[in-house]
Amino acid sequence: MVQRTGTGHRAAPEHTHPDDVPVLTALAALADPVRVQLVRELAASADWSRSCGTFDVPVGKAAKSHHFAVLRAAGLVEQRDEGPKRVNRLRREEFDARFPGLLALVLREDVVS
Repeated sequence: MVQRTGTGHRAAPEHTHPDDVPVLTALAALADPVRVQLVRELAASADWSRSCGTFDVPVGKAAKSHHFAVLRAAGLVEQRDEGPKRVNRLRREEFDARFPGLLALVLREDVVS
């Protein structure tokens, strides 16, 4: 099920619930080092405390937007607009219910991305 939320001049982000995500989509989303870095930074942050511009990843703005879209489509990230900023939260509980242990494995410090 895709949900749309938010208001403003740009389209609200579309979210896919983890229950609707095939395992290969989840694995593909977590196969990219930039997306793993985004997920790890979100896991270490409070919900809704990080806007997209606060992540220090080695890609431009358009590529970062693409990476967030992939993470949303995989049910890993939820985003909402707060004024001019788009803030994020890791959907840890929902994703863990769908894919038990997968996120914990990705977040382990001894796993190199």
